[in-house]
Amino acid sequence: MSATAKPRTQRRRRMPRAEREQQMIEVAESVFAERGYSAASMDEIAERVGVSKPMLYEYFQSKEGLLLACIQTARSALRVATEQAVLGATSAEDALRKGLLAFFEFVRDRRQAWSLLRHEMSLVGTSAADELEATRRQQTDLIASLLVGHLDVPDAALAHAMAEFVVGGCERLAIWCEQNEDITPQAATDYTMNLLWGGLRHLAPR
Repeated sequence: MSATAKPRTQRRRRMPRAEREQQMIEVAESVFAERGYSAASMDEIAERVGVSKPMLYEYFQSKEGLLLACIQTARSALRVATEQAVLGATSAEDALRKGLLAFFEFVRDRRQAWSLLRHEMSLVGTSAADELEATRRQQTDLIASLLVGHLDVPDAALAHAMAEFVVGGCERLAIWCEQNEDITPQAATDYTMNLLWGGLRHLAPR
């Protein structure tokens, strides 16, 4: 290189749109979980991502739009975790236990995502509230289908009633586990099974 030649500058890699969007969602999930939706700012999220605030708005249109994307991503991850867990279950008891364990492991391992899925009271009146209810419907539909598939449930209404009970109870137990970190996902699963299976086993085919 001659004395007058300028050193080459390394070009910064242009991140594909899907990868950048996922990065924004992951950072936003952290900020929403730390600060709450109302206190979280698009300025802070953009700064942590390393992009301009206008770019953040270009991707999601608004702070609520970004929140919706975070909730949808968390819901998808929860669905994948629970659906995969029950694949190949050999009985209703096996399916229920595996599904419960997957849920409580999700709560432990994806705390920020779980935080978004359970803080619905501050979001009443927003589109996010509808997304959170869709997450509950997703889980109740999955549980109801498992019950119908493995138990002698007389009608779909009963299956959905039982599924609503399971989802509501597990949400409260998950919050209790957050407050008592010594309670493992396995222990939470055992507590839940001890309560639930006693009332369900009479429906199991003989």
